[in-house]
Amino acid sequence: MAAKQKMSPFPPTFFVANVMEIFERMAWYGFFAVSSLYLTSPIAQGGLGFTSTERGILQGVIPFLLYLFPVITGALADRYGYRNTFLVAFAIMTPSYWLLGQVSGFWSFFGVFLLVAIGAATFKPVVVGTVGRLTDDTNRGMGFGIFYTIVNVGGFVGPLVAGYVRAISWDLVFVMSAIWIGLNFIPTLFFYKEPPGGDTGNKKSIKQVLLGAQEVLGNGRFALLVVPIIVSMMVSGGGWMSWNYTLIGSAVWIILNLLWNAGVKNSGDNAPWFRQKAQIGNWPFVVYLLILAGFWASFNQIFITLPEYIRDFVDTGHLVNMMAVFGQGTVDFLASVNIEQLSTEIQRLASQYSHIADDGQAQQLLFELVHYKVRVPLEEITTTFNSFAGSVDAATATALANEWAGKYRQINPEYLVNLDALSIVIFQILVSFVIQRWKPFPVLIVGTIVAGTGIALNSIAVTGVLVVFAIVVFAFGEMIASPKSQEYVAKIAPPGKTALFMGYYFVSVALGNLFGGILSGQGYDVIAKEHMNPSLMWLIFGGVGFLTAIALMVFNKVVVPTLEKQEQMS
Repeated sequence: MAAKQKMSPFPPTFFVANVMEIFERMAWYGFFAVSSLYLTSPIAQGGLGFTSTERGILQGVIPFLLYLFPVITGALADRYGYRNTFLVAFAIMTPSYWLLGQVSGFWSFFGVFLLVAIGAATFKPVVVGTVGRLTDDTNRGMGFGIFYTIVNVGGFVGPLVAGYVRAISWDLVFVMSAIWIGLNFIPTLFFYKEPPGGDTGNKKSIKQVLLGAQEVLGNGRFALLVVPIIVSMMVSGGGWMSWNYTLIGSAVWIILNLLWNAGVKNSGDNAPWFRQKAQIGNWPFVVYLLILAGFWASFNQIFITLPEYIRDFVDTGHLVNMMAVFGQGTVDFLASVNIEQLSTEIQRLASQYSHIADDGQAQQLLFELVHYKVRVPLEEITTTFNSFAGSVDAATATALANEWAGKYRQINPEYLVNLDALSIVIFQILVSFVIQRWKPFPVLIVGTIVAGTGIALNSIAVTGVLVVFAIVVFAFGEMIASPKSQEYVAKIAPPGKTALFMGYYFVSVALGNLFGGILSGQGYDVIAKEHMNPSLMWLIFGGVGFLTAIALMVFNKVVVPTLEKQEQMS
């Protein structure tokens, strides 16, 4: 019997890379966890005052590009060295995070956010590549397990700090993100050593990368078919074009490309791109990516829609009362209220709402007050503001602000959403141990169903306790499904090309971010706010997850057996 192979030790640079990952995730999630609140908070409260639709397009398009760019930046890193690429990434991100807090217009914010995405996309493949190069068959599973845990440590700590400093000033959120990235220059300059494996002669040119994309995803004609449709979705998702025009235009574009295909003779791959038929690369893998995009679209609602939903529709006052047993300091940290800002807002609203005639007007006023982390009963809002008769002095407004902060303060939404990362830090290793011997595809389906259930449970989550329950259920679905979705790529990929296909796995994450952002913005503005039916919105989001699970079942039943037969014959 062969002796059991001893696990190789991790070199120091492995831990240096993990430290850099912590700081980078603290910067990203420190901003992203509160981005929905910042983008939609009123200008008077320090936010940008964007609509939920505008918020959705920012949170959809930019992460979409972020997850596409590593295909190129990873190839550049292999050519110019990991250490140099790290320095470039941090040089881009450090000022960009700070600039996010200095711009206020939609397009200026879009531009700076895009710079952040370019920096993050430059960092992402290099840190993952470092872990990959510094592990082997004896410790790779443990190495990536440590790395995944580290990702969530940063994802947990960053929002805690951001939630605390935003009570002082929104600007400090972006200052802290810039500081976290800036700190990464220290380990990069003084402790990081270029990992082995970078001088093998296999460095890919940009042309080779694009040829790889053609093999995996499709040729240039296929890209020409797909890209305009995606761009039109972005435009419609931002509210700049009717969805009817998008659907009609997409249908016409598909028909034109089919006619183009019919008129092209089979002239081979060496012919000019316009004389080739539109062809999908590895069609089972492309179908798998499209199905997974549904999972990520549903998945992302926890992070981009739920904070705004908690702020606007959920009463977390009883959680505040529960936390009071740990002292006033804990309450002030988890549910801080800026009395000066709230008092100023009460005066402004008193002049705007001189008379409240019905619950509809009171609800609109409540939507204004929740930005200041107080949830006042509609009856009290109506009585109080009608008594002001159009004006209130500063002393009375300050006294009322203190009273409402004492009775109706709410927990920061980002702290509740952060329970997802905390659950993963605590339970991921246990969950991975339990499911490690199960086949990846059934586990992926089960995880998708569990995650979709957690999302759908928000349809009844009108209190903090119910939201916590929904988040924890979702977290277990994420722990089950997310690692398995990557593991299954090895089954889809042709022999010897797992690494190539793994590089394009994140296309599904990119598409999921795009679809999820558009779905979030439109769903929140139209269904939740305009029609006051947030429950239906969450059922739709959960339904996307369930439909993804059904599509995965069909894929497993129809496509996988065919692939297995082809593999046996080869």
